[in-house]
Amino acid sequence: MLSTGDAQRVAELMRETAVAELLPRFRNLAEDDVREKRPGDVVTVADVASEQRLAVGLAKILPGVPVVGEEAVEKDPGLVDLIGRPGERCWVVDPLDGTSNFSKGRDVFAMIVCLIEDRETVGGWILDVPNDRMAMALKGQGVTLDDAPVRRQVIDRPPKGLIGFKVRKEFDRQLAPNQRRRLGSLNSLNCAGREYIEVLTGTYDFNLYRRTKPWDHAAGALMMREAGGAAIRFNGEPFRPEGPIDGGIISAASPETVAEARAVFEMVEVPLLSPQR
Repeated sequence: MLSTGDAQRVAELMRETAVAELLPRFRNLAEDDVREKRPGDVVTVADVASEQRLAVGLAKILPGVPVVGEEAVEKDPGLVDLIGRPGERCWVVDPLDGTSNFSKGRDVFAMIVCLIEDRETVGGWILDVPNDRMAMALKGQGVTLDDAPVRRQVIDRPPKGLIGFKVRKEFDRQLAPNQRRRLGSLNSLNCAGREYIEVLTGTYDFNLYRRTKPWDHAAGALMMREAGGAAIRFNGEPFRPEGPIDGGIISAASPETVAEARAVFEMVEVPLLSPQR
């Protein structure tokens, strides 16, 4: 298990990386600083530089533990298999979550790091870069946001959610008015890391994703559990970082909110995911 001191070193590394690699490039990208990995999926020079700096720093905190970074996996897809190896550890890194927002000059982006041990997420960090808000969780030790503990949220109203545009459209199209009223307002920030932080603050109550890349969700899922909530797949099984990319996730800082969101979701037929390599 990571020590408290090392956990703080990870947080410091993330903030240093944001200052060095992300913020100077925000709203300052040249045309050739942005490219498409596939249609609609962009990467910038900031993603690459941030991941490289994080990899170097994490190697100093836990020597010999490999880093599974989003951009490294793009070049070597086999790296992702490290997440599911029994008895081993690896870092999982999203150096710039919300790249599309970043590339368009929108100040909604984050940095995500987590530590996997024996196929379980044991540490998670999310930095809301523009607002310098840091969420951190260690397995069995709770979750904090800017060093303040976050605990289970009890609400007495329909839960507000963060859901992708296509699913929201189907909710509005298919649900009868009495069914739709079981949930409050629905929105999307196009940045998983920022959305997990907004759930921790109570601005929103749950999130729901169909596609679940581990660098987007492993840290946040741990945070929801450590806050007293839950993170489950669409089939009701607990979220695990090595699970299928198309297994979905519903998470909240309250198990009751997760159950309510899942109950409404199951009333809707959503479009199939497009294949992704």
